[in-house]
Parts: sequence; structure tokens; C-alpha cells
Amino acid sequence: MRTLISTAFVSLDGVMEAPGGEPGYRNSGWTFKDMEFVPEAFEIKGREQKEATAMLLGRASYEAFSPVWPDMDEFADYRPMPKYVVSTTLTEDDLVSNWGEHTILRSLDEVAALKETEGGPIIMHGSAALNRSLSDAGLIDRYHLLVFPLLLGAGKRLFSDTDKDTQKLKLVEHEAYANGLQKNVFDVVR
Repeated sequence: MRTLISTAFVSLDGVMEAPGGEPGYRNSGWTFKDMEFVPEAFEIKGREQKEATAMLLGRASYEAFSPVWPDMDEFADYRPMPKYVVSTTLTEDDLVSNWGEHTILRSLDEVAALKETEGGPIIMHGSAALNRSLSDAGLIDRYHLLVFPLLLGAGKRLFSDTDKDTQKLKLVEHEAYANGLQKNVFDVVR
């Protein structure tokens, strides 16, 4: 079974919306506004590109990333990687042609089937709604979280507020940085 890794920038109160400056959110760009940049805190982002063998995205994140990431040197290792986009509305005509092979998945069952295929880890960036649905369905195996020392209040959250059984996590990697940023890597305990 393939490992599904959710990777996210998240505030201390669980908000993951618009970390890079995406329009429409009042605190947009919170990962770099008033935050001292500490390069070593982002080492995990390069490691993710080297270790992942496929990328999973929800529709909104795909629509935000696909016009930009294919041409960015920072994400060069993602270019040839197969992309899986979970959407009930996108069509083949909506997919970009310069970012490797794409497959549209229409349901969580199709994500579960993808995890059963041969291959290495699948990385999921952003994708707030998809993250919550996959977590609630027990399909996420690991979390790579960069936790920022901020309380943002309102905004899209990484985790749902669904009333469900406890989901235990095991901390497998952790580091705190001088600017207050924390790296937390958790495996989901089954």
C-alpha cells in the first residue's frame, strides 16, 4: 500500500488558508508577513519532492498551483511526477499540458484504490476540503506540518470538526526554529 502524506503550512489554531498570498483571505500571505525566514525550517519541502512519487490535489489547489508551479525551479522535481486531481467537476480540457501526466479521480473510493497500487509515497499539498475528507475517511497515513506561531482565527482549517472517534498520531520528527516555527511529522496510528 502506498503512503499518503498530507503536507501543510498551518497556524497554531489550525488554519491553512492562503499561506502564500492567494487572494480572497484577509490574512493572505501569513507564512511570510512579519515572519523571519529561517531556511532550514523548509528543508522538508525539498525532501518531499525527492521522496514522493505522485502528487494528489483537490480541484481548488490544482487550479491555484497548475498555472504557476510547472515553471517554478523550486518545484522542478514535481514536473514529471504523475498528478491525481480529485474533482467531480473538472474535465480533461481543464488540465494543464506542461506538468506531467494527469488523472482525474472522482471519489474517495478512487483515492483509496490509488493507495492500493504499486509505487512510492503520494504527497498532497494544500487541498483543505480534500484533506478533511481524506482524514475523516482514514486515508491519510502521515502529516508533514510546518506550524507557524500565529493565531489566525477564521479561515479554512486542516482538520474537520466532524464528531468522530479519536485518531491517534505518533510524532516521528520534530524541530523548533528560532522564529517560533515548528516542524512536526506525524504518522497516523492504525
